[in-house]
Amino acid sequence: QETRRLIDRLYGFEVSPVLWRKVQAGLSAGRVQSVATRLVVERERERIAFKSASYWDIEGVFDPASFTANLVAVDGARVATGKDFDSLAKLTAKDGIVHLNEEQARTLCTSLANTNFSVIKVDDKAYTNRPKAPFMTSTLQQAASGRLKWGAQRTMRVAQALYERGYITYMRTDSTTLSDTAVTAARTQAAQLYGADHIPDAPRRYDRKVKNAQEAHEAIRPAGDVFRTPAEVAGELVGDEFALYDLIWKRTVASQMSDARGTTATIRLGGDSSDGRTAEFSASGTVITFRGHLAAYDDADDDQDDKEQSRRLPALKVGDAVTAVSLDANGHSTNPPARYTEATLVQELERLGIGRPSTYAAIISRIIDQGYVWKRGSALVPHFLAFTVVRLMEENFGSLVDYDFTASLEEVLDQVARGEDQRLTALKRFYFGDKDSGGDFPGLAPQVAVYGDIDARAMASIPIEGSDAIIRVGRYGPYLQRGEDTRANIPTDLAPDELTAQKAEELFNAPSGEHELGIDPETDRVIMAKTGRYGPYFTEVLPEGSPKSAKPRTASLFSTMAVDEVTLLDALRMFTLPREVGNDPADGEVITTQNGRYGPYLLKGKDSRTLPDEESIFSLTLEQALELLAQPKLRRGRGQAAGPLKVIGADPSTGKEVVVREGRFGIYITDGETNASLRGGDSVENISIERASDLLAERRAAGPSAKPAKRAPAKKAPAKKTATKSVKKKVPAKKTGVGKSPASAE
Repeated sequence: QETRRLIDRLYGFEVSPVLWRKVQAGLSAGRVQSVATRLVVERERERIAFKSASYWDIEGVFDPASFTANLVAVDGARVATGKDFDSLAKLTAKDGIVHLNEEQARTLCTSLANTNFSVIKVDDKAYTNRPKAPFMTSTLQQAASGRLKWGAQRTMRVAQALYERGYITYMRTDSTTLSDTAVTAARTQAAQLYGADHIPDAPRRYDRKVKNAQEAHEAIRPAGDVFRTPAEVAGELVGDEFALYDLIWKRTVASQMSDARGTTATIRLGGDSSDGRTAEFSASGTVITFRGHLAAYDDADDDQDDKEQSRRLPALKVGDAVTAVSLDANGHSTNPPARYTEATLVQELERLGIGRPSTYAAIISRIIDQGYVWKRGSALVPHFLAFTVVRLMEENFGSLVDYDFTASLEEVLDQVARGEDQRLTALKRFYFGDKDSGGDFPGLAPQVAVYGDIDARAMASIPIEGSDAIIRVGRYGPYLQRGEDTRANIPTDLAPDELTAQKAEELFNAPSGEHELGIDPETDRVIMAKTGRYGPYFTEVLPEGSPKSAKPRTASLFSTMAVDEVTLLDALRMFTLPREVGNDPADGEVITTQNGRYGPYLLKGKDSRTLPDEESIFSLTLEQALELLAQPKLRRGRGQAAGPLKVIGADPSTGKEVVVREGRFGIYITDGETNASLRGGDSVENISIERASDLLAERRAAGPSAKPAKRAPAKKAPAKKTATKSVKKKVPAKKTGVGKSPASAE
């Protein structure tokens, strides 16, 4: 562990400053962190380069039993499906395949309307489904992501709590092995709950097939020699803790149960169209006759790709006639590779042999907090900043983000931990290189030594296919640039694969957010409309030579105003605020109307009232103002609250309704008890219930915000006595040298 820590420090201390100087201050690099960021960026590059292919097929409903079958062949040639196209929308097979377009599919559909179909082939195969291994860290995170919609950090936080309370074994492990005691406990419980026929004759053993697995701990399982069922702990565990314990218990018990068994039937139908073409349709269905381990844990729920389509088909034999009840032509398009989720990123790191179970959740949190990655729902989306950092690393520190090298370094660290390699030797090889010993790693120090040659501007430039514009990553965020002078901001929630040439043109043509409205006839100052951090506003340009203390007039736009449509008159009108409505006849105090951060209001001294709309600022009469002031004031947070900006849905963990609101400190989500601020990349439009649930869970786990301690009141000094002092003769202070006072000499 000491060697691992030292290498991680060397990596971070040497490479991070290069990022500060060449990209942006405050960035960090890390042995696993940088590789994880590269994986996310590479997946986004694949999505950017991806070309979608469209294809058509025909779906039919046939009697008897109204079963569904799909067109699979025309005149003996297989009908193309999504798997037949590569990432550039080209067919991977040239012969023996037919690619239907919309017109061809609809024409064939029409010509098959009166066709007499019959069964031309029936195929029955035995179906077997083996249980999955007990959980290790990565598979627990994946299952929690699929079933509970949790992020890796939330899963590990709940698992940590269960471990500390003695409900489960250690949760940071890369082992799928159960102790003999645990195997016995799982088999015994399975037999008691589901029957002796639900356990195999011999215990099941699961071997790991992942690079650099240490297997220092056994798999994650319920603690103890006898497992407590979820029903037995229901009174002690609630919410997240119960949900995760239930998942771990089911997976552990199921891992020692029998295979699920059944039959998969495939029926092939054939018929001739009115124009002489032969069409073949196929239908498949799996019928499970013995559930086995599925009685405890249906693993199809862990991942969408694992779901088995279970349906019964009618008992048919070759030659039986079937009738097409309906035939529909359907269009499809291929999809780009899915972005990583927290669970699938952990799975990929584990497959590559990079990192350790104890660090995966922290690594993902790190790349999100650093601003390299943000979450859209459960998907991990790279910021443009990540593209710049990864490119710099690939082109200048290639081996440090190379997957094979990082995995081999992980293996070296394990060898040191086992005493098979010397710590100092491993550190020297990493820092100075191993070329003297026949290796090809140049070493960390020699690579960092030439960082001055890195072209920072080139690293921060990202081309857009089909456009003469480029994406620049500046110190204050990404932006579009064309030529030297034309620029446009990039929305923070725009994913890199969505910034196409067409989208770039839209951003260039959008209102710039800053334009000159004219000159104020009274002051001769230029009036501008701008968009700032807190929204659009009017301002004036101060003349040259103005004192530093001089401040320009500013005024926020009304919510009904658009920054690209406002006029000079609008600005001058807003500059007149606050508007004096009149004096209260009762006491002569002035009443004004104003436009504030929370909307329009009227003010008399320290007494204020909210106005019904913005135009009331200019139209409100003194009588109306007095009437409003006479009404009881509804304090913020009391009275009628503003409606939510969005209702997201029910939190899968608590069942409470989660909504988005706007408060004093910005946009936040709440379930009525817990509030959580939105993070970078989150927006009102794209936040999902899964993401909201994670944010609320993190906030609950953090506990209540610490309130500053009240200062104790200063104690009064006791009254001085007025008794006569005894006077002593002063002794002249001894000289202590030039520049020193007597006090400093003591």
